[in-house]
Amino acid sequence: MVPAQLRAVCDSRFINFTIRVVVMSDQNKPMDKDRRNLLIATGGVGALGAAAFAAPLVSSFAPSEKAKAGGVPVEVDLSDIPPGSMKTVMWRGKPVWVVHRTPEMTAALPKLDAQMADPNSEKPFTMPLPDYCSKVTRAREEHPDLMVMVSTCTHLGCIPDPRLKAGAQASLPDDWEGGFLCPCHGSTYDLAGRVFKNKPAPQNLDVPRYMFLSDTKIVIGKDEKGEA
Repeated sequence: MVPAQLRAVCDSRFINFTIRVVVMSDQNKPMDKDRRNLLIATGGVGALGAAAFAAPLVSSFAPSEKAKAGGVPVEVDLSDIPPGSMKTVMWRGKPVWVVHRTPEMTAALPKLDAQMADPNSEKPFTMPLPDYCSKVTRAREEHPDLMVMVSTCTHLGCIPDPRLKAGAQASLPDDWEGGFLCPCHGSTYDLAGRVFKNKPAPQNLDVPRYMFLSDTKIVIGKDEKGEA
């Protein structure tokens, strides 16, 4: 067998292969020209193949754009959410409701405390209520009318239907103050995401960490302490 030493030199703009072949026979005779050229050619191809294989291998360890997008904080424009309406955004693969309550909606929340299974959010689902949120409104004190919550029912993970309008309506009590109804098994939540008593859902909806970037923009998944 003829020993050979190969060296591949790469720069950031292109791959430049320099092949150095050192050959010795048992009799220390010079190699014929054809054999030398063959070794150089096959050595270059082998080094090129190794570099081509390494590139996709290394990139496969990097997270995909979709994966990165799923975990990073999400900015939400509030200018298109008038009082009494809401919008849904995705954060970490989950739908999150951003509800702009009217002052009347927010003022009605304390009256429902006796009907709530956990009125002060003492039994969190998958994340604790941020300490800057009110126990009743479950919103930041400086913006009590803006509610942010993960819209996954705490029973079996269904997505409840928004029923923001107060008053009697199908599958809801006549004194309904507005909130959310899970169509799967009938769990109901108020406009702060608190679950009513005697319902299949055992806990309130999660409130993720969030903060205001301006009066018309928030970021979900991040607050003054950093990313969630």
